[in-house]
Amino acid sequence: MAQSPRTKRVTKSVRQIRDAEVTQQQILDAAEVEFAKHGLHGARLSAIATRAKITTAMIHYYFDNKEGLYKAVLQRPIDEVHLMVNQLELDDLSPEDALKEVIRTAIAYEAKNLHRQMLWFQEASQNQGLYFKQANVSSLHKYLLNILKRGMVEGCFRTLDPFLALTHILSVCIFYFTVQENWKHLTPDIDRLSSEMVEKHTQAAIEFILAAVRKTP
Repeated sequence: MAQSPRTKRVTKSVRQIRDAEVTQQQILDAAEVEFAKHGLHGARLSAIATRAKITTAMIHYYFDNKEGLYKAVLQRPIDEVHLMVNQLELDDLSPEDALKEVIRTAIAYEAKNLHRQMLWFQEASQNQGLYFKQANVSSLHKYLLNILKRGMVEGCFRTLDPFLALTHILSVCIFYFTVQENWKHLTPDIDRLSSEMVEKHTQAAIEFILAAVRKTP
């Protein structure tokens, strides 16, 4: 049966939206690599276009300019993590179990997105966090801060400075990946990014962090 003109228009519109989303993701993926290597100032739109297999005109069409693309690259992980953490339903878990889930999620996310930490490093080095604060990263902190505060109220966590504890916890989870490019030369026979080693890191991080925050009888 032939499609009606209206059905054809709707189908075409859906396909155009899908194609546009795919193209934007290709651009963001390529831009993330380029910005992680060179930062905002050193990155070139031509290099991003070549990596994404599109034209620079397409970048301007979707993101206006390099700064607009850079802001979108920084914002993407924030939005992704919000979505992931909201699905964990942390308020339904005990503070310890909720903390375990946050640790597992943070490490798994870093293992899948190895350019992210260098991206944040470039932002701190080149821009002193100017665009970092615009990305509203602090909105992600509320999940872990709430867990720590709830654990203290319920008596299962010792008295902590929540923000310092958050800083230490994230450092335990993420520093493993930040130093990978250096440390791989110290132990070339060990693939620290293998699924087995990442799982070992995850379990060790959980034990280490829980031992640090638990209230001693």
